[in-house]
Parts: sequence; C-alpha cells; structure tokens
Amino acid sequence: MNGFRDMYDGRPVRLLDQVRAAVAAHPGVEVLVGSDSQNRGGGTIYTTTVVLRYHRNGAHVLYRRERKDRIRDLWTRLWGEVERSLEVARMLTEEGGVRVSRIDMDLNSDPRYGSHKLHTAAVGYVRAQGYEIRTKPDLLIATWAANVLCNGTGHKHETPVQ
Repeated sequence: MNGFRDMYDGRPVRLLDQVRAAVAAHPGVEVLVGSDSQNRGGGTIYTTTVVLRYHRNGAHVLYRRERKDRIRDLWTRLWGEVERSLEVARMLTEEGGVRVSRIDMDLNSDPRYGSHKLHTAAVGYVRAQGYEIRTKPDLLIATWAANVLCNGTGHKHETPVQ
C-alpha cells in the first residue's frame, strides 16, 4: 500500500515492510489501525494511521493523508473512515500475516453525537470482518494520532493524489 509516511520525520515508508520489521523485533508490539477525517475548504482530508504500540515504551505512528472533494454528508464521510481503516487492516492481515490488535473508530456510542448514527452498523461490520473495535468514549490511540495529523497540528506531509 502506497503513500504511508513516518509521523516522526515525514519520510515515506513501505508500510508492510515497516510493520513486519517492528513485529519481528518486538514480538509484544500491538498493531492498531484508525482513521479520521475533516472538512476543510472545498475538500475532505482523510488520515489513516497504523500505530505500533510498544508495551510500556511508547508508540510509533505511520500514516497516510488523502485529500478528496468535499463530502458534505456526515454518514458518507465517516463511513469513508471505516472503509479506509478496514482496507489497511485487511492488507496487513491478509498480505502481511500481521495480527492487527484492534481498529479504533472515531465514532461515539452516545446518541447525543452525530457519529452515533452509524456506530452500530460500523461496529457490527468491523467485527464481522474479524477485527476487534474500540470507539468513544474509550481511549483511541490510533484515531487520536489520525486526528492530530488530520487537523494539521502534527506533520503536514500529504500523499499525492493518484
């Protein structure tokens, strides 16, 4: 899968090679996947992250940013996050033989929030694909990282449009 970068310095990485090397060097590493999106100007920015979480020793974030035409419908935009996270998790699992510990989703189980509208569908869909899922209000490391990168408070390297 192309377009992934290292959050530390923005350098391009070969995602599967990087994750496999981390798992081989640190057998206890957790592999977490998450996505976030933001509407800015005339576009929608999607950021998908793979977080390599080392037990009691920090984390390493790999990410991909994409810019699309603005998606005005909340359901469609958030479902795009679900699809991107699953695409990366499947690639890591099926092509790489890497165990994805879980997928973090920026969806809220609380009906007071707009993302609640697709919470049940997304949770069921991700679980049906064989992945563990975590949503708000739980701590979501992978979506936190995606949010930081999506909102521009992290590095601003962007994957070229294909």
